[in-house]
Amino acid sequence: MTVTQQDRLARSMKDLLEIVETIRARGAGFRSLTEDIDTTTPAGRLVFHVLASIAQFERERISERTKDGLASARKRGRIGGRPPTLSPVQKAEVRRMAAN
Repeated sequence: MTVTQQDRLARSMKDLLEIVETIRARGAGFRSLTEDIDTTTPAGRLVFHVLASIAQFERERISERTKDGLASARKRGRIGGRPPTLSPVQKAEVRRMAAN
């Protein structure tokens, strides 16, 4: 199987390893064009695992920074999320109409 980047194949390292193992079990190899990885060789498998580990680490760091940023914003009084579509008056009208 050939992909442009290995991080396009799966969202987690566990999933990526399972997919590549399934491919190997069926007698095929995995190739990533951007990272120039070919898992049909021992060196390719080593590079594959190292880059998969680094990608997983980076995903976890991004998640940590996002959570830290959201917590910091909450401390400053920012709530985040999409602003309400309906005003309180419009919500009351919808409730009144639904009750009738």
